[in-house]
Amino acid sequence: MSGKNWQRIKAALPPPCVIAQLIAVIALFLFAVLAIAGTAVEPEKTLNRGNSAEPVTLDPHRSEDVATGNILRDLFEGLTTEDRGGGIIPGAAESWDISDDGTAYIFHLRNCLAWSNGEALTAADFIFSLKRAVDPETGAPMASLLAPVVNATAIMRGELDVDKLGVEMPDSHTLIIKLIAPTPWFLQILAQPVAYPVYATSIIEHGNKAFAADKLISNGAYRLDTWSPYERVSLLRNDKYRDNTSSWFDHVVYYPIDNNNAEFNRYRAGELDWTDTIPPNKLKMIKRDLPGQDFISPYLGTYYYGFNLTREPFKGKPEVRSALSLAIDRKVIAEKLLGNGELPADHWLPPGIEGAVSDHANTTVDRQKQIAEAKQLYQQAGFSKSHPLHMTLHYNSSEQNKRIAVAISAMWKSVLGVKTDMVNEEWKVFLGHRKGKVETQAYRASWIADFNDASSFLTMFTTGHAKNDTGYENPDYDKLVEEITVNQDAAARSKQISQAEQMLLDDQIIIPIYHYVSRHLVKPDIGGYQANPMDHHYSRYMYRDG
Repeated sequence: MSGKNWQRIKAALPPPCVIAQLIAVIALFLFAVLAIAGTAVEPEKTLNRGNSAEPVTLDPHRSEDVATGNILRDLFEGLTTEDRGGGIIPGAAESWDISDDGTAYIFHLRNCLAWSNGEALTAADFIFSLKRAVDPETGAPMASLLAPVVNATAIMRGELDVDKLGVEMPDSHTLIIKLIAPTPWFLQILAQPVAYPVYATSIIEHGNKAFAADKLISNGAYRLDTWSPYERVSLLRNDKYRDNTSSWFDHVVYYPIDNNNAEFNRYRAGELDWTDTIPPNKLKMIKRDLPGQDFISPYLGTYYYGFNLTREPFKGKPEVRSALSLAIDRKVIAEKLLGNGELPADHWLPPGIEGAVSDHANTTVDRQKQIAEAKQLYQQAGFSKSHPLHMTLHYNSSEQNKRIAVAISAMWKSVLGVKTDMVNEEWKVFLGHRKGKVETQAYRASWIADFNDASSFLTMFTTGHAKNDTGYENPDYDKLVEEITVNQDAAARSKQISQAEQMLLDDQIIIPIYHYVSRHLVKPDIGGYQANPMDHHYSRYMYRDG
């Protein structure tokens, strides 16, 4: 590393964990004294959170969905983490240096990091974990987030050995990561599950079973207590966490509730402190009966339908795909069916995403013109009301997904005469079918930004990407996205982003339907909530007030 002119990056840090551990010891001593003196012991502090789905895995490298991510952010911590507002702050690393050319990062780990079993956590654990995340044998669906790291892409393709990854460890408290080009959002990537450390000893001994309830070792503010499938995931405060004394809740329980109305009812019954979402068209009633408990804010996400381009009836049929897209009245879906502030999506990129030229929020839509064009394209594809397209539409179990599917199927039938078989599937089965590209023809999906940059929405449709469930292959698109990831000219890059987005829309591989807003109900006595564009909310920041 000689010859580099390093610029020191400082950040406000929490108290050293040695001090925090001393405070914890004193607190426990005082607690014991008060208990002996007969003072009432405070009841167990439990945060009950609604979560939209059963986690597929608690292996951070194999995770890919929002519901699992919510839990993993409590269980693990990367080199960086996020504050309440979604800003990047030091995590396991107390500070870092960035080279003048932006292609190398030196991370300085905190002195007293530990796993939940008490063993020391060092730079070697991060080396092991980053290599595991890009190893093709791991099958990490979000591994491409680490593509900026030297040799990561070649390793993911099986062209290089995993030991060639651009990471070094000068000593147990220092980690060096080398990049192929400056990546302004790299610190955001390191706060994501794919970059979390995992406990090597357990993985070597138990393989994938290392993430079972009785074996999982983590390094976050909480540790796994019990996991009752389709019922609850229960976490306990991790007393080995570097900043343990800052966490208020001792116990966090996640409930996998995929029915919005059921979740709402459990919230009203007092079983939940926090909901994952708000049922469609209940906002007026909520504002009347539960004033101040609804939190709705912008969110970097898009709800869409995808096409399986590898089989009939959509393989090589851009006309019929376009017809189906034009037949949907997105305004009706967003404003009438949902009605909680969602925005109709005539484009792929959500409003507010960094790097995009325009948020398209005020696009004027001529509905009659859309319908006429849809009918024309449908006929060009060889279909008509007397000879209709017969298709299947897969969606994961959710009352909201069902209502949207019913509404859109009705629009397709009314405008074009399409016959749609709706297939409702449990989350794990649904994901398997999407990835397999055998059972599905069209499917419900959504994408939430992993970091605040348009490239997060574009790379997933490159050839062979683990999240490319459409099977889309376009060398021109691949090349353009590759250029976007390394282009340092902001103006030129924004133009390329617009070109890439338009290429997706022209090829009609997906149907953007609406842009998300985050929607939560939070009990009045729960403090620490702060809206942020990623909709990431760590339980360690929450507390009960009063």
